[in-house]
Amino acid sequence: MARESLNDLVAFVTVAREQSFTRAAAQLGVSQSALSHSVRGLETRLGVRLLTRTTRSVSPTTAGQRLLESLAPRLEEIWNELSVIGDMRDTPTGTVRITATDYAIKYLLWPKLTPLLREYPDIKVELANEYALTDIAANSYDAGVRLGEQITNGMISVRIGPDIRFAVVGSPDYFHKNGKPLAPEDLIGHRCINLRLSTHGGLYAWEFEKNGHEVKVRVEGQVTFNDIFQVIDAAIDGFGLAHVPEEMAEQYLATGRLVRVLDAFCPAWEGHHLYYPSRQSSRALSMVVDALRHRQR
Repeated sequence: MARESLNDLVAFVTVAREQSFTRAAAQLGVSQSALSHSVRGLETRLGVRLLTRTTRSVSPTTAGQRLLESLAPRLEEIWNELSVIGDMRDTPTGTVRITATDYAIKYLLWPKLTPLLREYPDIKVELANEYALTDIAANSYDAGVRLGEQITNGMISVRIGPDIRFAVVGSPDYFHKNGKPLAPEDLIGHRCINLRLSTHGGLYAWEFEKNGHEVKVRVEGQVTFNDIFQVIDAAIDGFGLAHVPEEMAEQYLATGRLVRVLDAFCPAWEGHHLYYPSRQSSRALSMVVDALRHRQR
């Protein structure tokens, strides 16, 4: 097979993994038409169809799945080796893709990454706002961020933030009209603002501690978001109670725009951790990990 077919193999693997020409084209930085042309050229040279295409989805055929399973790990080895060779340069370079929540990006990642990126302009980062427990390998991320140290096998976990407390807050007007809850179970009788998690499409259950035991409360309300910043905005606007990291609420509590309740039932939870595969990491990723590492003051 001609040497130029390597690009076509990369194109096929990306489309097969993403199951979308649109997402694959964006990831590779090429047009969809060019990507489609590469895959069709590969199929023509092999004399077998590799992908089943419909108007709504793309999936590997039996032959395509076999090629994907054998080819993808080998390409990964090539990219890793090229990354190691590239790291021998005096100036570190490379792109690091991280999946995290909007809160973690704003309060933990971006403040720590800003000085690193200014010092090393050849290091690039891509920060994706996601609440799902993303499979970073399957989705081509270099690392992910989660609360606590729950990670899957084969991953390294590095703490990147201090312990975190959540706060239940609402507007003064809301409490004037509806009163204040005195215990977590009282939330059942209040309008609350829900946060929908991408994983399984479920609503986040509010977590508390009462008499030494963890208590989870599933709340109801008029509005639901998948963005924690919209949740706190709705609380300020009087649409109900919000359960948010206390760091987000501090400025509004200080000015009286929000009032806190149930403080005694909100313990400190283990902070955010960065997790990434235990295999050889690039110098760029290593520098990002070191920049994000939590250091006790």
